Amino acid sequence: MSLAITSSNQTPELFAIDSEVQDLLFREARTANRFRSDPIGDEQVAALYELVKWGPTLMNAQPLRLVVVRTDEGREKLGGHLAEGNRAKTASSPLVVVLAADTNFHDTLPTVFPHLPIARDLFLDDERRTKVALEQAWLQAGYFIVGVRALGLAAGPMAGFDAAGVDADLLAGTGLRSFLVVNVGHPDGNAWHDRSPRLAHDEAVIIR
Repeated sequence: MSLAITSSNQTPELFAIDSEVQDLLFREARTANRFRSDPIGDEQVAALYELVKWGPTLMNAQPLRLVVVRTDEGREKLGGHLAEGNRAKTASSPLVVVLAADTNFHDTLPTVFPHLPIARDLFLDDERRTKVALEQAWLQAGYFIVGVRALGLAAGPMAGFDAAGVDADLLAGTGLRSFLVVNVGHPDGNAWHDRSPRLAHDEAVIIR
């Protein structure tokens, strides 16, 4: 099996967005490990959410919650639960967002999925509801990362942390379950490693 790095768009006419936007969102976008100190304000966070919220989820459940960690106390608590290799870059990131799944998402189904009156009752089982919340929130995490890129910023998603500890220290009593920590900002000149290879079309696309 061979791995390939593909940086050029061979069929630009097939896309509804031009090549520069494709590059911004996908080909040239990278996972950043270092950021400039430029602040990321609440207005940018609000704009990001207003874009990301339109991504589809099961029964329009929208379980993703963005926990923006701005205070020194919050940063200190979060840092204590990060893997050692993630602490320094998170401490220096201008914006840190904990992505969490709302395990009580069913309470909003009468509002966001009104055409099925029994929608809430379909998720009364705690285990099933938590599973669906996490699955759909992970789906929304992909929209979140692309949304960050659409703002001209870079994201540094990390799963290396003690989720139970974060839930206890930052999310107690909320019904939220953390699953990803994302650093956000303008990448500095040494923000990432060399681009890793990607699978070729014939290795990843299966036709039956």
